[in-house]
Amino acid sequence: MSKAVISPSTASGPPDAEPARRALFSHAAVNSRPVALVYRLLALAVILTGVIRHANLLTGDPSWTTVLFYTMVSNLLCLAWVLFLIVRTIRDLRQSGPFGASTPSARGSGAVMFAITVTMLIYLIVLVPTRFADGDAEIFSLTDNLIHIITPVLVIVDWLLFVPKGSFRWVDPLLWTLVPYAYLTWAFAYGALGGEFTPGQAYPYPFMDVDALGLGGVAQWIIALTIALIAVGFVFVIIDRALGALARRVARH
Repeated sequence: MSKAVISPSTASGPPDAEPARRALFSHAAVNSRPVALVYRLLALAVILTGVIRHANLLTGDPSWTTVLFYTMVSNLLCLAWVLFLIVRTIRDLRQSGPFGASTPSARGSGAVMFAITVTMLIYLIVLVPTRFADGDAEIFSLTDNLIHIITPVLVIVDWLLFVPKGSFRWVDPLLWTLVPYAYLTWAFAYGALGGEFTPGQAYPYPFMDVDALGLGGVAQWIIALTIALIAVGFVFVIIDRALGALARRVARH
């Protein structure tokens, strides 16, 4: 009985149709793990400094209530993520050498970047005008700049330089809002059950003050902020897809 002859091409299945796409996901704008490691170590030190200063951890009177605010929650999220990136970069450096990108998840980087961008935009759009109106002399202090502006910029720059592009989806900005909305849900529940964010204050941010704004006013603020933040999320997606398309074109030549 004759045996069927299977050619190597048939046995191995169809050829890979997306070599350029695979190359895209293994490369970033800066494909040097030593450079990424140095940057991420410095970013970790800066983010940790902001967290320590904001919570007064080096004083005799730490402000533990800071963890009740989204600002601290998002900064701690960035701290954990950058630490994760450092561990991943060191592992890849040892196993795969100095060239290449080291990111557990490009979309995960997008989610963390969006979460801390919310902090920056709420600070600049909502809190700064309110605090100026109240005569707050601490506005744009070193600590404020660290936790509201510098940390977001560090995380965004990490994404721009060291994370492969082309993985964001159009639905991602909607998914990214789950983090701030989870916080909103918890904060409203905490205040409704008698919790206080500062003495006598059952809300963390002025736009959540139901007594002053009413339910309708708070809802309008949340809707407006949601639309603005989702729009920013779509800007991230557009940038990601544009850079991804550029990388694929370069990979084909």
